[in-house]
Amino acid sequence: MTDKITVEKRSWNMSRIRSSNTKPELAVRSLLHRHGFRFTVNGPSNKKLSGKPDIVLPKYKTVIFVHGCFWHGHENCKIYRIPKTRTDWWIAKIGKNLERDKRVGR
Repeated sequence: MTDKITVEKRSWNMSRIRSSNTKPELAVRSLLHRHGFRFTVNGPSNKKLSGKPDIVLPKYKTVIFVHGCFWHGHENCKIYRIPKTRTDWWIAKIGKNLERDKRVGR
């Protein structure tokens, strides 16, 4: 099945997908801040942590990962679905993300 949009339009669409400061991340950070938790997002010690955590609570030696349903293959989620094009590639890609999540979670 061929793509229904041009290469330029696909590139433009993909360039708009953010990897940080997403709405779910901002919501979690806002909630934590309202409840008095202080955290870092891009602190110097964050770079030493594996898995690039989204939020670090140094006082509690805790990290928080905010995983999107699509990229992390959340089962039983109404938002998650495998794309109809390049299905094999997407299954492999999301499978690698799940493996990495398990490894980093340890």
